[in-house]
Amino acid sequence: MKLKEDMNPLLLQVFRSVVWVCSFITFLPWYFLSGAGTNLDRARRVKARSVSGRPAGPYRATNQAGGIHQKLVWSLHLGVDTLDKVMVHGATRFPERDCLGTREVLNEEDELQPNGKVFKKVILGEYQWMSYEETYQAAVCFGSGLAALGQRPQCNIAIFCETRAEWMIAAQACFIYNFPLVTLYSTLGGAAIAHGLNETEITHIITSKDLLHSRLKAILLEVPRLQHIIVVDSKPTSWPGFPRGIMVHNLVAVQELGSRPDNMAVARRQPLPSDIAVIMYTSGSTGIPKGVMISHSNIIAGITGMAERIPDLDETDTYIGYLPLAHVLELSAEMVCISHGCRIGYSSPQTLADQSTKIKKGSKGDTSVLKPTLMAAVPEIMDRIYKNVMTKVEEMSSVQRTLFVLAYNYKMEQMTKGYRTPLCDSLVFRKVRSLLGGHMRVLLSGGAPLSAATQRFMNICLCCPVGQGYGLTETCGAGTISEMWDYSTGRVGAPLVCSEITLKDWEEGGYYSTDKPNPRGEIVIGGPNVTMGYYKNEVKNREDFFVDSNGQRWFCTGDIGELHPDGCLKIIDRKKDLVKLQAGEYVSLGKVEAMLKNCPFVDNICAYANSDQSYVIGFVVPNQKQLTVLAEQRGLRGSWEEICNNPDMERDVLRIITEAALSAKLERFEIPKKIRLSAEPWTPETGLVTDAFKLKRKELKSHYQDDIERMYGGK
Repeated sequence: MKLKEDMNPLLLQVFRSVVWVCSFITFLPWYFLSGAGTNLDRARRVKARSVSGRPAGPYRATNQAGGIHQKLVWSLHLGVDTLDKVMVHGATRFPERDCLGTREVLNEEDELQPNGKVFKKVILGEYQWMSYEETYQAAVCFGSGLAALGQRPQCNIAIFCETRAEWMIAAQACFIYNFPLVTLYSTLGGAAIAHGLNETEITHIITSKDLLHSRLKAILLEVPRLQHIIVVDSKPTSWPGFPRGIMVHNLVAVQELGSRPDNMAVARRQPLPSDIAVIMYTSGSTGIPKGVMISHSNIIAGITGMAERIPDLDETDTYIGYLPLAHVLELSAEMVCISHGCRIGYSSPQTLADQSTKIKKGSKGDTSVLKPTLMAAVPEIMDRIYKNVMTKVEEMSSVQRTLFVLAYNYKMEQMTKGYRTPLCDSLVFRKVRSLLGGHMRVLLSGGAPLSAATQRFMNICLCCPVGQGYGLTETCGAGTISEMWDYSTGRVGAPLVCSEITLKDWEEGGYYSTDKPNPRGEIVIGGPNVTMGYYKNEVKNREDFFVDSNGQRWFCTGDIGELHPDGCLKIIDRKKDLVKLQAGEYVSLGKVEAMLKNCPFVDNICAYANSDQSYVIGFVVPNQKQLTVLAEQRGLRGSWEEICNNPDMERDVLRIITEAALSAKLERFEIPKKIRLSAEPWTPETGLVTDAFKLKRKELKSHYQDDIERMYGGK
């Protein structure tokens, strides 16, 4: 969608005429030198076809060797069929190249905020790097040390830690020594953590000092089998106050133990492709977390499919890692990088950019120092960048804003034709591009739907393609990824070379593979990347997984998709996400949330509906800057909490959200009829949106007593 060109029509016509003349003069030499025609042909070609010829599929990528009737691809390098061999391959081929990087902390300061809260700010130095050979040796020593502490092959070991270099070193150690790695989100609650540790019978856990004291220590008595805690931080050396029978070690001490000649001499049992590599626990937003059993061959197949969609991937690339490594998207992305000799610099959402919350004003964020070329991102982060930049555009002078809008719309037109705009990129969008370091060439989006407006903004202003992907933990994050020269929005691309997709009719929702103009139905993914199932949960395994007559595993996703004529998939609904209202209309809550997150007044939103009611309600975390300005315009004074609790502000924000919903072409019944403003942010530190939603139940009941009483069944 174009931005509004608020400019004198005569001047606008003059500008367009000048642009047209320049484009005409430079078109022919530029067209043949840039390869624009080739890129346009790539974007328009058919990317997947039905193997059976039926509209239901299965659909396979057309660009794999041997065509759609060839076997699915499951291995990236010859003989590299387990994850320990991926690290060996990297250390052998790129021994001296940088592998894992961490920024040095130069100083920490406490900064008092106007509301009385204290924020910790950091000043960071340069990245300190470990080479591929050093990383491999560190992993071997750590694995040897774990074995000396009693950890046995094919016995589970847990990691409960933030994303950092030590996480990857610990994971590589477990892969090398065939210790199945149990991963847990750092945002899980105490009961969920204890459930995962007890279900997998954990005796050893790897964690950080912060998480040990803030989350793990409180539940140690609920995990009776636990014997050893390995802390990745180097200090302190003693850990008093822990229950008897639990020993706490530092990572460095375990590595030193493992490096002793007698321990290094102990033979290790190498994993088989069919052995479990990871038991990855899901978020548990709809119940207790489920552990997904992922074999070595599953991950190898998944990263093979992902790597094929990243053009020119090699050892010159730099990846920035900041998403949770306990999530399949980040783990797979980093394994793709290690398999190609890329370097991985670690970051966090609080230190990612110059304006991030923990970066002291005047200091540089991680992207400015690292200058990455590759990055995986979730829509929430990209939505935030989009809204921040567009807010700054609104604050520009009329001349600056007009030039930005004209350049934005001009580039959008050129992109749809397969053309590049080097002058616009260097003169207009250079500053925006520098937000992510200025060298980004591929952004991979996953984890949730990405709005068309945000995707188009990232393509234009950050001057790099966004590969929107679709996958689940149960498929190793691998399902589809859009090709980098395909600038269409709202789609997630064609099946990867490691997987195939079929559409299963869903009668209740009215989706059929025979629908016109495009086949629709529940997305079912098959291939070597489909995992082994849920840990100790046979009932759920029978519901969601099956094996066909050829021995191939399939997973029923519960997502509803539509396949376009060129073989690209569009996610249009989700079984569990659909709520039928009282009048019979179906509401997709995820669609409502994705559309409204682009509203400048919304930082986050949780939509809720009940079949006994005829409308949707919303729980909104408002943008503090925008809401404060609105309050000042209304003559309202008070604390942030008082502003959020003011009924007049709720009515004003509801009106603004309604206007945004109508402009996004939501149906009337999809637009929230009532909202509640939350003064507390829903962040990884405070828990998932669903957790915050439950915590605020009493408050919400008192606010919307009649409406909420039914929604919670009177509880």
